[in-house]
Amino acid sequence: MSMYGTMPTGPTELLVIAKEPVAGRVKTRLCPPFSPVEAAELATAALTDTLETLLALPARRRVLVLDGRPGPWAPPGFEVVPQSAGGLDERLAAAFGGCTGPALLVGMDTPQLTAGLLAPALAPDAWDGCGAWFGPAEDGGFWALGLADPDPALLRGVPMSLPETGAVQRRRLVEAGLVVRDLPVLIDVDTAGDAHRVASAAPGGRFAGVLDRLTGAGAGAR
Repeated sequence: MSMYGTMPTGPTELLVIAKEPVAGRVKTRLCPPFSPVEAAELATAALTDTLETLLALPARRRVLVLDGRPGPWAPPGFEVVPQSAGGLDERLAAAFGGCTGPALLVGMDTPQLTAGLLAPALAPDAWDGCGAWFGPAEDGGFWALGLADPDPALLRGVPMSLPETGAVQRRRLVEAGLVVRDLPVLIDVDTAGDAHRVASAAPGGRFAGVLDRLTGAGAGAR
């Protein structure tokens, strides 16, 4: 099915920040019980599920902000732009800096993402009296961040990949005077245990299918 001309439009730019799913470079905390190749398979499935979900959502533009090169998993309908240099805060800031209006960014570690979860932040009135949307992750980070005015300064200097990352980022938004609305808490796929919980939350997804195949083949369950 051609995605062009059939994708719903809306006021918001959708961004996905992702890493090319190469064995040994992605999802290394899944090893063990999984091998680097299996971890990359799971990362590919998570990214594919995420991109397919976003194709069905209303957006003004869809951008894959990628560390690496696009592969066959990258569907039509996404512009691919390279991640900037620097730490994750700088890379996220640069991703927003490339936007010209309201923008919502998600990662590649929440394949259980559904259209319904993001619907409030993409509704026609999503930005009425709202400066930011924030999707907290169970591990203390965040899985989604939306900004009515995508100012890179709102992210630069936020310490990333720590238990307090989400709290610091959300506080930064509030201290900037923004009205912040929250999305549901989701689990990021970091460990094998996370992977099983996420697959249980989205049993029909590609991610769950790959996990079932790998664990059924004796790759190790949890």
